[in-house]
Amino acid sequence: MFEMSDDKNLPHAPIVGDHLAMDLLNTQARNGEKVVEYWNSDADVLRWLQQNNIYPAEEQSTLADGELLLQAKALRSLAHQLITGFKQEKLQNISELNTYLHSYVSAPYLAPDNDGKLVITRISRGDTAASMLGQVAEAVAQLLVEGDATLVKQCEHPDCILWFYDRTKAHKRRWCSMATCGNRYKAAQFRKRKS
Repeated sequence: MFEMSDDKNLPHAPIVGDHLAMDLLNTQARNGEKVVEYWNSDADVLRWLQQNNIYPAEEQSTLADGELLLQAKALRSLAHQLITGFKQEKLQNISELNTYLHSYVSAPYLAPDNDGKLVITRISRGDTAASMLGQVAEAVAQLLVEGDATLVKQCEHPDCILWFYDRTKAHKRRWCSMATCGNRYKAAQFRKRKS
């Protein structure tokens, strides 16, 4: 059975995408020239799902070790292909995404939100990795149907590959995070002008 790791020292994928589909893509990042992989085990994927308030059914213990990781990375790769095509206004083959969507068996779940108000969410009830990732696949599908391709962006910092959905009022967001990439870029530009 999968166990959620409570180790707070493990690195977490950044949640800066303002859309679950963008945060899925951001489970891979870059640090200089090195690609950073945030998913290296089933527990990493489960931790990421929990970070995004997705809770698979607790009785899911039938998956082989590494199966969730394999399916999650496959979904991420598929999402990258579909979202890149969406930005380029090229229709992609959606049959693989439909496989995830058709596997998603869910049930309503009533729970308090961060403000203590009751909200109804859905939890996975299926016992497959594809079902456990169903909400994520649904977020990708919703982006493709309801999203605005011009608002799907990648950070403009040359060393960053993170994605985000630009929900700013003027739609002029440039950075995954102003506190990291925006400030680093501006500081580098300032140093360049000074020298």
